[in-house]
Amino acid sequence: MATRRRKTRRLRGSRCHGWGRSGQHRNSGSQGGHGNAGWKRHKWSSVIRYGIEIGEPGFRSLNPAPTTINVSDLSERIKNFVKAGHAKESNGKFEIDLARAGYTKLLGEGNVQTPLRVTVGEHSKRAAEKISAAGGEIISPTKTKEG
Repeated sequence: MATRRRKTRRLRGSRCHGWGRSGQHRNSGSQGGHGNAGWKRHKWSSVIRYGIEIGEPGFRSLNPAPTTINVSDLSERIKNFVKAGHAKESNGKFEIDLARAGYTKLLGEGNVQTPLRVTVGEHSKRAAEKISAAGGEIISPTKTKEG
């Protein structure tokens, strides 16, 4: 198209170049805000009309952090574990199944005096040392391959 026939040349001298009052067809003034702005107020009819779902923003981790518990917490919560059925006492040792209690890893912060027999998927070296020093042991369930 020839430059002399373009809209900008044709409307040169008219303040808004055919877009009405000043401020229209500029930044975000004519669309009611950028992005999802106004979805609770002046764009609510669009939310209802088009079924726009407003959810939580951000990303979700595909690998959630392991649920951990410290050695000191074990000795404090033994009675709660027994009441819930996640632990039992046999031969002077408490047998605790942390997987059934919802924990995936045992950490070594704190001290333990009672001998414990703990079944857990993962554990730290310090946790293993402290439990064995108290006369207990850690059992890690092994996964067997089939086929």
